[in-house]
Amino acid sequence: MKPRKPPPEQDDLLRARLVEMIDMRHELVKLAALIDWEVFAREWARLFPSQTGRPATPTRLVAGLFYLQHAFRLSDEAVVARWAENPYWQHFCGETFFQHRLPIDPSSMTRWRNRIGEEGVEWLLTETIRAGQRAGTVQDDHLKTVTVDTTVMEKNIAHPTDARLYEAARRKLVGLARAAGIGLRQNYTRLGPRLSGQVGRYAHARQVGRYAHARQMGWMPAFSDGIAMCQDRGSSATQGKDKHPWKQLLSSA
Repeated sequence: MKPRKPPPEQDDLLRARLVEMIDMRHELVKLAALIDWEVFAREWARLFPSQTGRPATPTRLVAGLFYLQHAFRLSDEAVVARWAENPYWQHFCGETFFQHRLPIDPSSMTRWRNRIGEEGVEWLLTETIRAGQRAGTVQDDHLKTVTVDTTVMEKNIAHPTDARLYEAARRKLVGLARAAGIGLRQNYTRLGPRLSGQVGRYAHARQVGRYAHARQMGWMPAFSDGIAMCQDRGSSATQGKDKHPWKQLLSSA
């Protein structure tokens, strides 16, 4: 069912209003006055076609939580928990008196995001720009040029170290040998990855001696000897044919 606008709160002799507890010069108080909250009630209401059932959460509360979550980079659980502790956040979301309970279940924010979709989120951005225009911080000339942030973010990329390149070459050669029907005495399937990991750990720990020893005592010399033996067997078994079948194998890689 469509969200309903909560009725105005009546004065309570036992509770003080939020406007009497907070500093009206606070940035969130000023921002709340600049945002036209009726836009969300009008634009998001059509996303609830059903006329029966329990009314949805007030749109100002949801929109305010989305703004706060984005501004302070919080999770659904964290923004709801901090809302119950911060009177400025509650005033920003349209509350009159201080509330000691959580406004909604954190899972409701996920359902709201799925409900409003990309179009509903764009209304948050649109109203943010309009609030900046009302405050005078955003001029019409500022909207004529779009600035794209091209900051390079670090990613978890495996750099092509020597150990990784050796391991990639070993897997490639073993696969080519299997495809060509050439049997290797040992393919170092277990030793190769283990040595590759050890070399990386030694290099990260700056253990130069172990790093050099692991590189020198690796599987590559023995693997090269195995290739040479296969070449000798191929040259003796195939007369009149190419004496170096591994050259053809490697050239096709």
